[in-house]
Amino acid sequence: MHDHTEHENTEHHTERVNRRPLAIALAITSTFLVAEVIGGILTNSLALLADAGHMATDVAALGLSLFAVWLARRPPTAERSFGFYRVEVLAALVNAATLVAISFYIFWEAFQRIGDPPEVNSAPMLVVAVLGLLANVASAWVLMRGGGHKESLNVRGAFLHVVGDMLGSVGAIVAALVMLATGWYLADPILSAGIGLLILWSSWRLLRESVEVLLEATPGTIRPRDVQQAMAEVDGVVGMHDLHVWTVTSGLIAMSGHVEVTGQRAWRDVLIELTTIMRDRFGIAHATLQPEQKRVGSDTTECSLDSAEGRAACLVSQSPVAANVQMHDHHRH
Repeated sequence: MHDHTEHENTEHHTERVNRRPLAIALAITSTFLVAEVIGGILTNSLALLADAGHMATDVAALGLSLFAVWLARRPPTAERSFGFYRVEVLAALVNAATLVAISFYIFWEAFQRIGDPPEVNSAPMLVVAVLGLLANVASAWVLMRGGGHKESLNVRGAFLHVVGDMLGSVGAIVAALVMLATGWYLADPILSAGIGLLILWSSWRLLRESVEVLLEATPGTIRPRDVQQAMAEVDGVVGMHDLHVWTVTSGLIAMSGHVEVTGQRAWRDVLIELTTIMRDRFGIAHATLQPEQKRVGSDTTECSLDSAEGRAACLVSQSPVAANVQMHDHHRH
């Protein structure tokens, strides 16, 4: 028997995000990304191109958020019981890896230019950088008005990308002003390297978080020991094992576990209390809990991921169901 609150929480998760602010911010950012790339090429400014690289992270983050919201509305199927939530994580992983490569390319270009800094057309560079900053401010304002950044980790990540890119635009503006005032063209590669570090920092965090989700690691905001302690405080619960807490997608945390019970209290009452605590105290939207009563004197090792013996008991060469499926496929072909 398990908790059946997943459907309700999933609907709330998908409907609470307004796609319109994301779409508007994506349109604004994409337009000025193209403008910055063209401006960087025409003015020979690496700082502008580096800032455009960081703005590309905003486009990717906003597009990813929109894509995730759209996919989350699609119902699960028998083959994909969790729906398409993990597509968001896979896309984030590819996006993060690409951005890390871009940041290293910026470092390489900056290193080449430091030895022999080329002349930069600073006035047009300044104009494009200011317009880029205004675009970032507009995108951040639209996302703040939408309010999704307060509820959705997806939208919050996109919002933080935009705010970080505002700093990159400020760096490009400073480089242009320095070169206009002093003619010191080293300012361009030096500040572009700083923007590259900003891209690397944000993309590395995205890469790490994506890998953590794919590895089904426990979210950093939750300590398994605290979850076990909270569950042990419920009347009728004497222990807990095989506890697993993982992120399905941004903002949707699930858990499973075996609950050792006394049997002196109805399991339905224990279950309701446990899932309420998980939701209210830890933000776990969906809990699958299995009640167990300790068997004394049993020599049989049960499947469990908490010990080497238990993990060995979980491994089977081939289940009867899998064998039947393979035989059916073989005869069909």
